[in-house]
Amino acid sequence: MKILVTGFDPFGDDIINPAIEAVKRLPDTIDGVEIIKLEIPTVFYKSADVVKEAMEREQPDYVLNIGQAGGRFELTPERVAINLDDARIADNEGQQPIDVAIQADGEAAYFSQLPIKAMVSYIKKEQIPASVSNTAGTFVCNHIMYQTRYLTATEFPHTKAGFMHIPFLPEQVVERPNTPSMALADIVKGITAALKAIIDYDGKADLETIGGKTH
Repeated sequence: MKILVTGFDPFGDDIINPAIEAVKRLPDTIDGVEIIKLEIPTVFYKSADVVKEAMEREQPDYVLNIGQAGGRFELTPERVAINLDDARIADNEGQQPIDVAIQADGEAAYFSQLPIKAMVSYIKKEQIPASVSNTAGTFVCNHIMYQTRYLTATEFPHTKAGFMHIPFLPEQVVERPNTPSMALADIVKGITAALKAIIDYDGKADLETIGGKTH
């Protein structure tokens, strides 16, 4: 089995992105499963091109995209990606699409193919905060989750894919008062636990437990 794990490069005013920093520190194998690590640009469409090339090359069984969600204090596997780019800020090449469909022939939304509730459970067992998220936003994180799921729906039927957001690093919140953060070592530990859940639940239904929210 192979799992492709992607992490974005820095964007906006930040000179570091916990996504790629954590992905780079993941083990090369987990329970005998090969972990392929890939840095992707925080750029609409180009990010998807890079992921597609890696999927063609590696033919992974799973893809887990990792992205930064500043302001969240938990690791949050995403439930769904919507077919919409609506960028609050420009990407790393200055693109700022507003109310634009990602794929004209794509579904309105694609749900994660990963065992998101099991992932949350495994992360919590490591004493790291985690919960299911029901919105991946409308920036490049939602974009890459949607695009990767579009690829598994149209070109890579034997691959399953999903996305997880992670918090800021402590050094990112020095000038952001009252903003949560998480140590890089804990983020790496949490992602590793999530990957173990993906491996253990391969071919099985997700854990049946509460993962919804009232708002």
